[in-house]
Parts: sequence; structure tokens; C-alpha cells
Amino acid sequence: MHESRINDSIWSKGMLAVTAAQFLSAFADNALLFATLALLKAQFYPDWSQPILQMVFVGAYILFAPFVGQVADSFSKGRVMMFANSLKLLGAACICVGLNPFVGYTLVGVGAAAYSPAKYGILGELTTGDKLVKANGLMESSTIAAILLGSMAGGVLADWHVLAALGVCALFYAGAVVANLLIPKLPAARPGQSWRFKPMTHSFFAACKVLWQNGETRFSLVGTSLFWGAGVTLRFLLVLWVPQALGITDNATPTYLNAMVAVGIVVGAGVAAKLVTLETVARCMPAGILIGVVVLIFSLQHALLPAYGLLLLIGLLGGFFVVPLNALLQERGKRSVGAGNAIAVQNLGENTAMLIMLGLYSLAVKAGVPVVGVGVGFGALFALAIAGLWIWQRRR
Repeated sequence: MHESRINDSIWSKGMLAVTAAQFLSAFADNALLFATLALLKAQFYPDWSQPILQMVFVGAYILFAPFVGQVADSFSKGRVMMFANSLKLLGAACICVGLNPFVGYTLVGVGAAAYSPAKYGILGELTTGDKLVKANGLMESSTIAAILLGSMAGGVLADWHVLAALGVCALFYAGAVVANLLIPKLPAARPGQSWRFKPMTHSFFAACKVLWQNGETRFSLVGTSLFWGAGVTLRFLLVLWVPQALGITDNATPTYLNAMVAVGIVVGAGVAAKLVTLETVARCMPAGILIGVVVLIFSLQHALLPAYGLLLLIGLLGGFFVVPLNALLQERGKRSVGAGNAIAVQNLGENTAMLIMLGLYSLAVKAGVPVVGVGVGFGALFALAIAGLWIWQRRR
């Protein structure tokens, strides 16, 4: 009876607790990134090392991808989220007390890798059917609101005092741990699985094979991987683009611009929840192509006002593009390999794309390619990649 009531509404106690925990954790994630970037700047690390910070974070996702899906499905997902946020808290605390920022940020990455399959996998246990698209919209809206506020807080606080900014991040992770305690203790989705290394990796790669061989889930995996790889690269592009294109050298302005993308994604996610169902997912594809076109136009700007407007549009297109693809993977993945395994496979694809794109971006910066040229090329290639994916899907 209780579980039925949970499934009947996206406004249940369980969903609200998940949403609150996600907001606090994502707020800290985004504030921590900009606070740590400010720390690298204050300690005179080279510009090309900035993407390396995100690459060690992403590397944790890739390294632990074969295991975190099974962890999410073998225990109550709310408790897995609590453990993962505790690891993030430990990583932030390490940076606060002066340990190497790359080491501390790697710990945060390990926590994030464990957190992701649980936070998305639990949606399929709290909601069903087309309500899953709405639940994803709520989750994405919470996440983007956290990106909006967390990014701004990280930049503003870092301009005031870097250590204070890092301390605020640790407090928000602690709040996320507390919020996780309010999530109902749902039964494990797939208890009793083997914890030996070989069976665990075999299970994960078997799930990879199932999802990549299925046309619908492969379509979703490629689309979301391209989107998030591009999204994280755009974030670092802004950090260097602002001083070169606008002549502004503070820590706050790049965070404000990132916040405009976040606002747009909230709106785009809401529109997608109303206009797109699991049966009409292809409606999101033109928005994906337009993301690349608008990034190209944005890279050529030299004034703040049009930059804000174009980033808002990029976010709106992004929200409309990615939310239906996420819902499609969760629904089809839940039926075939389990929601936790499906999200772990998705994380592997997305973070591999991030690692490749960030690596190329870091190499381009180190080689002295102008940041405007990097942005133009990046936008054009993204538009072509999404167009190719859409053509392939239509032919299939």
C-alpha cells in the first residue's frame, strides 16, 4: 500500500527527500568546482591544468563504473546515496585542510560515481510509466537550480575568501547526508549478487553489451554522452573565454554565465516533460543540433549582454534535449539490466566522452589555440555529431 502511494505521485515524501538531497549535493559539487579552480589560480597552477581537475573526477567514474551499478542495485538506494555523499564530504574536507586539491577532488569523484546510479535508479522505484519523465524533469530542475546557485556561490565566495568557499561546500555535503536519511528505505532491487571481482565486471560488461546492442538504448547513450561531454567542456571554456573575450578577470563572472545555462536547462526540462513522451523522444533531436550552432555564435561575441542571452538559449535547448533521453534509458534499462546498471553504463559513456573532450580541450589550450577558435570548432563539431546521430536513428 505504502509503495503504491509512492508510485502514484512525484510529490511523495520519498521524491521530495531525493530532490532535497540532490539539490544540496549538486550545489556543493558546483560550488566546489569553482572554489577549487580559484584555489588553483591562487596557487599559480597553469591554465591547461584546470581541465585536469575535472579529468581526475571523471576518471573515478570510469574506474568504478563496473561496480557502482551493482552497489546501487544491491542495497537500499537511499543509503547508497548517503554513503556517497559522505565520501564527497571527506574529499571537500581534505581540500579545506590543505591537502593536494587533485587528491581531494578525486575522492569527491569516487563519491559522485557511487551516487549517480543510485540517485537516478531510485526514480524508477518511486515512480512509474510516463510519470518517470516528470520525475526526471523534477530531478533535472533540482540539479540545475543547484548548478545555478552553487556555481554563483562558489565564484562569489572565492572572490571574497577561497577557504570560506571550500568550507561552505563541506557544509552542504553534510546537509545532503542528513537529507538522505529521510529517504524511505526501499528494498534492494537485486540483492544477493556475487561480490567477487570477475563476476562483478562480467555482469557490468554484459549490461554494456545489452544496452549498446539495443537500438533505443544505444541512441540514448550516444546522445547523453555527447551532451554531457560538451557541457563540461563548455564550463571550462567559459573560464578562459571571459578574460580573453570580455576582459573580465574575476572568479564570479564565469559562474554567472554558467548560471544562465542552468536557468535555461530548468526551463527546457519543464518543456520537455510536457511535450515529449517515451514514444516521441526523437522530438528532442533538433534542439541538440541547435546547441552546437548557438555555441559557435556565442564564441564570437565580445559583449556581456548577448553572451548571457545565448547561454540561456543553450541551456533551454540542452534541457529539452537531454531529459527525454535520460527517461528512455531508465525505462528500457530497468526492464533489461536493472536501473542501477543502466545508469552505471550511461556514466561510463558520458564520462568517457568528458575525458576525451576535456583532454582535447586541455591539449588545444596548451598548444596555444585561441579560445575563440576552440569554441567555434567545438560548436560546429557538436552540431554535426548530433545531426549524424539523428540521421542514423531515423534510418534505423
